[in-house]
Amino acid sequence: MSVLGRKRNLPESNGKVLDVTANMQGSLIFEEPVALRISGGFSGTLQTRGDLTIGEGARVEAEITGEMITVAGQVRGKIIAKQSLKLVAPARLQGEIWTPSLEIQPGARVDGEVHMGAGLQQSGKSQMSAQEVSEYLEVDLRLVEGWAQDGKIPAVQRGGQWRFEKNKIDEWVAAQKSS
Repeated sequence: MSVLGRKRNLPESNGKVLDVTANMQGSLIFEEPVALRISGGFSGTLQTRGDLTIGEGARVEAEITGEMITVAGQVRGKIIAKQSLKLVAPARLQGEIWTPSLEIQPGARVDGEVHMGAGLQQSGKSQMSAQEVSEYLEVDLRLVEGWAQDGKIPAVQRGGQWRFEKNKIDEWVAAQKSS
């Protein structure tokens, strides 16, 4: 099967690859593992399990959450790759990357922020620990714990540990930037 102009074996998902060649807009959520390839245009939100390939001619503007993601086309937005992200020529990625494993091949380009490290496999989850919040916000752990103790950041204490909801942290950050 030719993918990205080369022979490559995609991980099998019951022997099927879902190839999106049309222009689409909206939210796509795949709860079961699927080998998904986007060859056309996509705008919106994409959550997938399995292997996601954004082909050379694809133009994507989205927030993408997946496991193993390969990009050869143009992407603008946020990518959370829970296992790995691979950029191959002539990939152009503008935005934010969250992944524990990143490979950028010659000829591929990134313009934006890259976040890597322990705990980033958890970044696609809605609940975060104080350590994960400190890594996410790039601040000292003691500062996050102090904010939580003083009620300055949305958090709840369970079993002696602070827990944070990622969407509330994102809202809190946005409110801090606007004040």
